[in-house]
Parts: sequence; structure tokens; C-alpha cells
Amino acid sequence: MAKIKALFECQHCGFTTPKWMGKCTNCNAWDSFIELNEHQQEVVKNSKIASNSASKAISMNKIIESEVFRYSSLDKELDMVLGGGIVPGSLTLIGGSPGVGKSTLLLKVGANIASLNKNVLYVTGEESSGQIKLRSNRLGSNQDTLFLLSEIRLEQVLIELEHREYEFLIIDSIQTMYSENISSAPGSVTQVRQITFDLMRIAKDKGIAIFIIGHITKEGSIAGPRVLEHMVDTVLYFEGDSSQELRILRGFKNRFGPTSEIGVFEMKHNGLISATDVASRFFNRNSEQAGSALTVIMEGSRPIILEVQALVSESHTANSKRQATGFDNNRLNMLLALLERKLEIPLSGYDVFINITGGIKITETSADLAVLAAIISSFRNRAISKDSVFIGEVSLVGDVRDVYALDIRLKEASMQNISKALVPKKPLEKTKIKTFIVDEVTKLLQWY
Repeated sequence: MAKIKALFECQHCGFTTPKWMGKCTNCNAWDSFIELNEHQQEVVKNSKIASNSASKAISMNKIIESEVFRYSSLDKELDMVLGGGIVPGSLTLIGGSPGVGKSTLLLKVGANIASLNKNVLYVTGEESSGQIKLRSNRLGSNQDTLFLLSEIRLEQVLIELEHREYEFLIIDSIQTMYSENISSAPGSVTQVRQITFDLMRIAKDKGIAIFIIGHITKEGSIAGPRVLEHMVDTVLYFEGDSSQELRILRGFKNRFGPTSEIGVFEMKHNGLISATDVASRFFNRNSEQAGSALTVIMEGSRPIILEVQALVSESHTANSKRQATGFDNNRLNMLLALLERKLEIPLSGYDVFINITGGIKITETSADLAVLAAIISSFRNRAISKDSVFIGEVSLVGDVRDVYALDIRLKEASMQNISKALVPKKPLEKTKIKTFIVDEVTKLLQWY
């Protein structure tokens, strides 16, 4: 009998190697390799053979375009993130920190779809049926066509799918599911990869829309192999602290629509619902205080007015602190160096703190001008009018450069009764807002 060769698999990315390594050469994770047994090696081998199976190429002109059909989840914000609604046969992954509202949202959405006379199956491997019933009573989600299955074995879920025709399936969570055909523990790379593959095949064959809840690591990524995010059709992440009322659902991947949209939800006594009056939720105009400036960012096709807060205080240590919440810390250091060089503001002996209100993380550069304005305002202890917004990207040479969708941003600011805007160039469309052209950082002091 031939001796079985050893095979080790990384539990972070699924990379395999014939010998153990302390550090994965594919994802740079330390101490992540485990040895696979004979059956696990066979699963990995079969998956590679299936993925490398040959297929005939077809001319692009001969391919028949398939029309994407959607139906509403009866939740405005979720439909926006998904690109217009739920696609039958799609596989969606939702991640987020514990307590942020993943299970609450999907139970509510499942009840909404069940109210449309569609059979919905909620599979839970983390909570008992009694716990889910208590939450359902609180949310008002009891429906005749909403079915609950407390099970962690994939084979039992497949039997239930054959027993009744379902149109919507919720898996809570993928890390608790396991297949009896694989001997490894639930949550391992082999289990997660195989179960996700089986769910994807079921979704495509039966036309069932499947939503998967995934745990996240302390770094904020989905726990398990990265291949999980590549296999699904849509990847959504919840952002925001569980102690805050507002929660943000951001799309990172969507094969059926845009990937840059966000949904804003608020946690109420009756569950996670779509937030109302989103435009005024991320800034406060009640009082004017030093160290606060308004800006307008774009999240997909949605403009959002944010308040940038800055605190500049004299440092009593050798190394001054630079800390940012919701803003890139490296970019903050660059802007501070620019202030010292171009405006000769001595910030080396001061601690600087930046905060973006509402729990949103700014990923674009249009807020640079607002960050500088807030820092100068705090340094000089001079309040900025809440009727002004600052929009513009700041370069290393001190230029204030144009940002995309400037007219849309100014239109949103005008709807919130903002009367002044500092921008790098004049808008193309007419607006009620009085614009001040700031094409160099040095002109900020002239405006003050």
C-alpha cells in the first residue's frame, strides 16, 4: 500500500504545501498550517480537479444575454446596497462585529419576504429555537411561511430543502455549519470551502436566494479562508459600534450591481430598520464651536454631509500624539506636515486628534480641506460657521484639487440650507450656494 504523502493547509487562505511552514507564503499568516488527513486531502484534490475541468469556448456574439430579475426585500436601505433588490439564485455574505445586528436584520428581511407568500427558511446553528422565537416576537416577524430550522449539519438542511420549495434561505452562521462527509471541525478551511460550494450549487440549481452570516476577525475581515469572499456573489459588511444607534451596511462586492453603495440603519426596540432623514444624521448645526468643519463625501451615488472634528492641544510629552478616528492616520500626518510647511503653523509641539462623526470611515480625499479647516479652527480657537462646507483634495505641493461629482455634493448641501462652500473650482450647474474658490492651501488663511 502506497504511503500517503503529508499535506498541510493554511487556515487563513487555503494555501497547501507538502511540508509544514511557520509562516504562510501566500497570506503571510503565522502558525496557520494544519496537517490534512486522507479524506481531507481527497476533498482538496477533487475540488482542484473540478475547477480545472475543461470547457468549450463560445464566441461572445453567440452568448445570449440573461436578464437579471429582482424582487424587493421591503427594506429600502438593503435594496439600495444590493443594487435594487434580491436576485433569485444569488449567494450573499454578510459580516460584522458581534451584536451589530446581522441576525436581527436578516430575520426581519426573512419575515418581509415571507409576507409576500414566499417560503423562507432560517437555519440557525448558534441559537435555540426558543431564542429565535423571542426575537421574532419582539420584531413582529411571525409569519406562516417563515420556517425555522435549528441545525448545524448541512445534510439535514439539504433534506429540508427537498421537503419544501423555498425561495429564500438564511444561514446563521457559516462557521457553525459542518458536513458529515468531512472529518475536520466546523469553521475550518475545508468545511467552510466545501459548504459554501454546496450552497452556491443549490442557489444556482434551485434559484434560491441565500444569505450567509459570517463571523469576523479582530482585524475586521471575514473569519475563515479568503476564498469564501471570492465564491459568493455579494459581500456586505456592517460598520459601526453596537453601542451606537446608527449602523452602516457597506457593499464590497456585487456581481449584480454597484459595489460602492451603503445602507444606513438604526437600531430601535423593534429591530434594525432603515434610517429616516439620513441627510442630517451625521452633522450637528445647533451650535458653532471651534474645531468643527463640514464636508460632503460620496458613498456610491449618495452624497452625505459629515462633520469633521479636530482637537489641537499643547503636548506635554516628547512625542506629540496624532490620532484619527474615521480618517486615515497617515494622511493626517501628511496634512499636518503641509500646514507647517505652507502656513508656518507650529504643530510639532501639539497633540492633534481627528474624529469623523456618525461612525463613517472616509476613504476618499475630498475631506482634506475640511480636515485642515477644522485643525486651524481648533488651533486658533475660532469657530467656523455651520453654513459653510469645505470640499477639496489637498496635494503634497499645497494645491487644492478638484473632486468628482462636485455639483451633486453642492446640491445636497443646498438642500440642507448651507449657503457657503469652499471648493477648488466653480460648479458647472447653477446653485444657490455662494462658492469661494480655494486652489491653494495658503488661501485658507485669507478666507479666515
